Amino acid sequence: MASMSRYAILGCGSVGHAVAEELEAEGKEVEIIDRDEGRVEALRDQDLDANVADIRDESVVDAVADCDVVLIMSSDVGANTVAVENIRERGGDQFVVARASDPVSADELTEAGADVVINPSSVIADSALRALETGELEFKARNLAEVIDATDDGMAILIHRSPDPDSIASAAALQEIAASRDVEADIVYEGEIGHQENRAFVNLLGIELTPGSNVDFDDYDTVALVDYAKGGEPPAIAEIDIVIDHFEHGDEDVEAEFTDIRPNVSATSTVLTKYVQELDLTLSQEVATALLYGIRAETLDFKRDTTPADLTAAAYLYPFADHDTLEQVESPSMSPETLDVLAEAIRNREVSGSHLVSNAGFIRDRDALAQAAQHLLNLEGITTTAVFAIADDTIYLAAKSKDIRMNIGKVLEDAFGEMGEAKGHSTDASVEIPLGIFTGIEASEDNRETLLELTREAVRKKLFDAMGVDSASESNGS
Repeated sequence: MASMSRYAILGCGSVGHAVAEELEAEGKEVEIIDRDEGRVEALRDQDLDANVADIRDESVVDAVADCDVVLIMSSDVGANTVAVENIRERGGDQFVVARASDPVSADELTEAGADVVINPSSVIADSALRALETGELEFKARNLAEVIDATDDGMAILIHRSPDPDSIASAAALQEIAASRDVEADIVYEGEIGHQENRAFVNLLGIELTPGSNVDFDDYDTVALVDYAKGGEPPAIAEIDIVIDHFEHGDEDVEAEFTDIRPNVSATSTVLTKYVQELDLTLSQEVATALLYGIRAETLDFKRDTTPADLTAAAYLYPFADHDTLEQVESPSMSPETLDVLAEAIRNREVSGSHLVSNAGFIRDRDALAQAAQHLLNLEGITTTAVFAIADDTIYLAAKSKDIRMNIGKVLEDAFGEMGEAKGHSTDASVEIPLGIFTGIEASEDNRETLLELTREAVRKKLFDAMGVDSASESNGS
């Protein structure tokens, strides 16, 4: 049987005393050395093993030679540094924890040979911030509940246009929070749920969504915007009561009774998960699965801009989620339209270095562009893809990148920001450009080929220029 670890505490002020009491409470053997005779006497009165010595003396090294762990806790950081140096210079191989007062002294203690350096002021600050975060969440959860409880005629939860999993999951969670307080809520969206994974997500989890064309917001006395900012400008609704997002809402502030916008997390699903925890709700398996997928989709399976809050939210949701359903959502069958767009994008691909740009022609399902861009990213040697096409007098472009040196959202903003609306992340972005800006020609059956050629030349050149690659060196890779 291994012998019990022995601990030495050198310098036993308030910090050392607190550590000594914790170790004693755990039944550890603790030896204390301090130069203050009165303090040592008081420690002995508490039945602690304490002795008088200056921790800078080399004799202290011999006194703690049979200890496995040495905690150097004096408020005199210079003395702490000397104590660490003495132990290491005499060949002591104990695990040494030393107290610093600032980053500079922390570096000095590390250089002297301390295994772990702690700064009490930083520890206190971290603890205070955690307490503040906990208190703020409790306060916000109470305020959110009050707004929901004041609802008489139902709540409308509006999500961004052509919503993604993060939007849908966040809205489903708020709907469940409202239901737990006997308030009925409808999830309202504009546009289409076009991406196959998103359609599979909604269908498999049985999430009911209401098209905006079927809704009169005057029928609700509470309106919430959830994960709405990435979809564009705030809607023309007389009064908005709740705003929850992880994106700022741009130049036009949205006035609401309750607002929680957290750009320091990567998914609105993370924010809603925190409210579910704070309100101590038991989530349905469907909503837990939706939230977990929302976080995973928004962070590219924790590979993009993931924060500790996203990870802890996902860890909380994981045991409650249906992982068989998640697998089905992530592997939907490909529609004939998407297959056609992908085939066209492969056929028309032009490559410069590791960057690929492709024209998919005229399309009906613009969500197929993002899927094509993602599939083309799997081609050997390709790190960045951009696929564009024409639909309804608009050029739609989807881009993906796994090149850590490139922010594809900024590339699209630089290339097309003055003529269209670019949105997205460093690894995943899109833009919509009115067709007439590039060509001056309205789309018709008679001029399709002319439009495609004009669009291809203009978009390709702007993209390659913004990417910083030579647009004259493209090839179709065939």
